[in-house]
Amino acid sequence: MNLITSDQSSPMAAMLEGYDCPAILVSAEYEILATNTRYQDSFGSIDFTRTNRCFQVSHGYEVPCDQAGEDCPLGAAKKSGHKERVLHIHQTPRGKEHVDVEMLPIHNAEGELIYFVELLHPVPLASGEVGDKTLVGESKAFNDMLEKIARVGKSDISVLLLGESGTGKELAARAIHEAGERKEKPLVTLECTGLTDSLFESELFGHVKGAFTGATSNKKGLAEEANGGTLFLDEIGDVPLQTQVKLLRLLETGTLRPVGSAEVRRSDFRLVCATHRNLSQMVEDGEFRDDLFYRINVFPIHLPSLAERVDDIPLLANSLLKRVAPSGKFSLSGKAQERLKAQSYKGNIRELRNILSRAIVLSDTEEINESTIEECFFDSEVRSESKKEGMKEVDLKTLEQEYIARLMASYGGDKEKVADVLGISQRSLYRKLESIE
Repeated sequence: MNLITSDQSSPMAAMLEGYDCPAILVSAEYEILATNTRYQDSFGSIDFTRTNRCFQVSHGYEVPCDQAGEDCPLGAAKKSGHKERVLHIHQTPRGKEHVDVEMLPIHNAEGELIYFVELLHPVPLASGEVGDKTLVGESKAFNDMLEKIARVGKSDISVLLLGESGTGKELAARAIHEAGERKEKPLVTLECTGLTDSLFESELFGHVKGAFTGATSNKKGLAEEANGGTLFLDEIGDVPLQTQVKLLRLLETGTLRPVGSAEVRRSDFRLVCATHRNLSQMVEDGEFRDDLFYRINVFPIHLPSLAERVDDIPLLANSLLKRVAPSGKFSLSGKAQERLKAQSYKGNIRELRNILSRAIVLSDTEEINESTIEECFFDSEVRSESKKEGMKEVDLKTLEQEYIARLMASYGGDKEKVADVLGISQRSLYRKLESIE
């Protein structure tokens, strides 16, 4: 039996203001009885002159979530009598957004379940529709990953992002950072690929003037710059073996010493690492320290490849199209989207983005059709076959330098845009450009 009606001025409604996140009071019959101010700010006001069911307001369903093919936290809380948690995609004034939902049951004096407090935690940088610079998707594999990100984001433990190249590890790292208490502090990224021992030390720990040839001034290391925030070590599997012990010491003690200095400094940061390599196998092969592996592998999260989330490809493609063509004038035909779904992508999201960048150049109309997409794939296959037929081998570094040079020419020297297309930080791009010059 309900003891209150839909009244924002009731004592139970006032109780919701004590929560530091959007919250609603729901009856056992799914009726929304009250909301707090944070809910109104995030999701809009509700008209309490009529009956509002949570599944109607949040999803547009006519039946409860578990009858519409989704998990229902309220139904689960009814059965268990305890708090339940689930990741949902909610309709918001900004479109579809992923929300981490907690359902708290409230009992009366007789022990009957009468109300539920639903707490909603929007997941940063995640969207269920086309967005700019967000994690985009609706598939089960994507939602499983996002649920782990939402859960671990609120803690301060170390996270290891695992998955193939091009699956969006940097965006995942940023989502973890922005979900935590350190979000107002910096997220600092160090890309470990291609760094020598000395360069890795200089980048991570910093150096003092005169520490080595070319050290013309003091330089603060990225570990120190991350103090109070998050340090993201991308492709940690590429850290030289002899340098790993120095990294381990930093992680164990929180102390560092700039190259060429006797001064010991401290830095308090959250650690997020990423790799596409099999670190367990590397430990067995003696290529990665086991003590470092266990130090970083506290909470592993698998980032699914495009092959594991094929149904997300049209949504991803339209989102990426918005990024590579900010004017918004280009779109994909239905057949073009189906062709994209049928393709396999060794480079995952990064390769898909390159295909779309090519398609924009090749398309004669603002709607990119299937034949244009096919031509983009054909170009890739021709290049691949030409190499098999005995073209002169070129080392990877030269290929990278040529590719970056072409991008710089194509984008008129816009380093921010080129770094975005490459999926690397501007700092890393500057370093690569110095090697070209």
